Amino acid sequence: MKLKTLLAVLACAASFTGAAEAADLQSAINSDHREKANAARDVYRHPAETLKFFGIRPDMTVVEIWPGGGWYTEILAPYLKDEGTFYAAHFPADSQSNYFQKSRKSFQEKLAGNSADYGKVKLTEFNPADGGKIAPAGSVDAVLTFRNVHNWMNSGSDENAFKSFYKALKPGGILGVVEHRAKPGTSREDMVKSGYVSQDYVIALAEKAGFKLEKTSEINANPKDTADHPKGVWTLPPTLSLGDKDKDKYQAIGESDRMTLLFSKPADM
Repeated sequence: MKLKTLLAVLACAASFTGAAEAADLQSAINSDHREKANAARDVYRHPAETLKFFGIRPDMTVVEIWPGGGWYTEILAPYLKDEGTFYAAHFPADSQSNYFQKSRKSFQEKLAGNSADYGKVKLTEFNPADGGKIAPAGSVDAVLTFRNVHNWMNSGSDENAFKSFYKALKPGGILGVVEHRAKPGTSREDMVKSGYVSQDYVIALAEKAGFKLEKTSEINANPKDTADHPKGVWTLPPTLSLGDKDKDKYQAIGESDRMTLLFSKPADM
């Protein structure tokens, strides 16, 4: 076979594989097993674009940190179940927080109620204070965290959290971060109070742990969000912490402005 023909065949095969992966991801996103309230938020959370930006493939080993009610788990678990491995690193089982306990129990019930989609999920835990047991060290292709960094800042465990992600990843593995975005120069105190974190702060946090920033995206940006609301980010949907007060105003803004960052663990480590 001539070189040009071989290259054309390989390019065609690569294109077909990429199309198949995209179709599988979209199938997971469009699946009827997803809660309708979660699917309705796709317009704000852009799951297809976000996971493609992070380079998530169906044959990867992926950890989702603090999956909460399972918004992204509904997509990642079925997408990875056949060829990959999915760890859901939830709140610690021995947590003294009633909220954490309730959330973890609800998540476990969600998994148990749908073995077809969630039967292969590996439920672990993440305690940012001590790293937890999210996955065996050096075994993971990707760690993903969605809107969590401000929580770890509140407990003073944000640096340790990123060290834990670094430890779990294989050399060359990736860290994907989505977080509410504060204005540049916002103080740490105001970030903790508002739930919005400056992009420079997150980048510095990751780099301090050893990560390299690969690229950024505006996939989850929202220019309507001024990030200066009375109850911080929780003023906006989906929380709407002010109740009916100015509800139409905040619904018109939509969900928060968010950074989307891709880091890597250097391959020569």
